[in-house]
Amino acid sequence: MKAIFKSVLLTAAMAVSVAPAMAATSLDQLLEEVKKNRVSEARINAQREAEFNSARADKQALLRKAQAELKAEQDRGDRLSKAYSDNEVRLAEKEQELKNATGTLGEMFGVVRQASGEAYGRISASIVSAQYPGRADFLEGMASESKGLPNIQELEELWFALQTEMTESGKVARFETDVISLDGGSSRQEVVRVGTFNLIGEQGYLLYNAENKQVQPLGRQPDSYMTDAAASFQDTKSGVAAFYVDPSQGAILSLLTAKATMMERYHAGGLPGYVITGLFFLGVLIALYKIITLTAMNGKIRAQLANTANPNTSNPLGRILKVYHENKSSDAENLELKLDEAILRELPSIESGVNIIKIIAAIAPLLGLLGTVIGMIATFQTITLFGTGDPKMMAGSISMALVTTAQGIIAALPLILLHSIVAGRSKSIVHILDEQAAGIVAAHAEVEKA
Repeated sequence: MKAIFKSVLLTAAMAVSVAPAMAATSLDQLLEEVKKNRVSEARINAQREAEFNSARADKQALLRKAQAELKAEQDRGDRLSKAYSDNEVRLAEKEQELKNATGTLGEMFGVVRQASGEAYGRISASIVSAQYPGRADFLEGMASESKGLPNIQELEELWFALQTEMTESGKVARFETDVISLDGGSSRQEVVRVGTFNLIGEQGYLLYNAENKQVQPLGRQPDSYMTDAAASFQDTKSGVAAFYVDPSQGAILSLLTAKATMMERYHAGGLPGYVITGLFFLGVLIALYKIITLTAMNGKIRAQLANTANPNTSNPLGRILKVYHENKSSDAENLELKLDEAILRELPSIESGVNIIKIIAAIAPLLGLLGTVIGMIATFQTITLFGTGDPKMMAGSISMALVTTAQGIIAALPLILLHSIVAGRSKSIVHILDEQAAGIVAAHAEVEKA
């Protein structure tokens, strides 16, 4: 920067010196001016040369300093490289010394870590942890965070954890803990623990959520006979009581809760199932009505048989006997026709509804078959749209196909039985009427012949 500044000043001086020269009026003056300028330029050039030499010396000093620093850094790098190589050799020697010192303890460390990991996975999910929380924290550290060889205390803790789990697996214990309800609340309850298999509370079977470390009831309890046995077992304080144990520690119970209930299976039948149900109840009502009326009618007929001389019009036999008493003077052929006509008048009231029961019993399986066809059509439509990758998408249609068939058969079987009962009672009444009419005609014919 200083050299530049000096160059600018020199240029300005030359400009000033040239300006008067240009203003010279004669050649002599011009010559004198040129000589003066020449001397001035020589002086300036000498000064500049001196400055350049001085700057060159400074640059040489800086170069020598930089070279000295480079040499020092290279020496330092050589020393560090040698120290690194020495340290590598020493580290290898120390590792060998450590390996020789540990011997077979390294294998023990691997075995302990593996055993700790397996114990942690088993104990953290065990229902015993609901009674003794925090047991798995130490095992988790042993399995994942431990870097060195385990000491005696840590080995004893692992031993105690395994021994505790084994001991508690053979006990039935009672303890109090917080139970999370299905609506999100919690309550303090007495819980019965059956070994490492099941937990029982006020809501029935309970599950231990290892992730949240909480005890919660099943989303749906199993069948009533299981829950009743669980409640009875919970109330038992001593002795022996029956209990349904889940050896899979809740897995089978979870599958049972996913099983469809009877009402869910019924509703899976859809509209065909509802129609079958309506027809079934209609047939049952008709059958019950006919059984009651025919039973009452049969009783009245039995009473009339004991007193045929005094016909009662409140029963079919009495009305037929009344026809006989009104036509005693007729010949046997006319009397037979009259009695047949009277019997024919009684048949509609006796046999009414019997054929309806039979028809309903025949229609119910056909409606079940219709539901099966509808369900299979829906199944194939689902396959067409979504493929067969997810069977759950076809489960609803397949359920309709199977459930409606079962509903039709279930409805038909009792209706067929009821129809046979009603038809048998109606036929027995008609048989009594025919028998009595034939007897009356035969007796009247004998009287005429006499």
